[in-house]
Amino acid sequence: MSWRRLRILIQHLPPESATWTALRNAMSDDELAAQAGKGEPEKGRWSQLEQLVALVADRLARVEWVLWCVNIEQKSKRPDPPEPIRRPGAKPRKAKAKLNENSANRLFELIQGGAE
Repeated sequence: MSWRRLRILIQHLPPESATWTALRNAMSDDELAAQAGKGEPEKGRWSQLEQLVALVADRLARVEWVLWCVNIEQKSKRPDPPEPIRRPGAKPRKAKAKLNENSANRLFELIQGGAE
């Protein structure tokens, strides 16, 4: 068996395997903190069970948000809807563009026929 083949086999083990657990246990606190800081769950491999758990968590967060919105005063500012858990292969959602004064003026000009 080549070293490359061994590396590929280890990389494709499930995260809860004894090998990955031993590798994580051998890391120093600084290395663990660095890994936690740059974690990108959307690049990992998820099983069907993990996908379903993420779906349940997203729906529960949405129900909590709806209940929160229904039970606050009419004039209060409503909270933003919850962000779904990032899935493997999915890019994070882009922030919605805010309408500032310059873009509002440009939009007004376009509406008034300034796009000629």
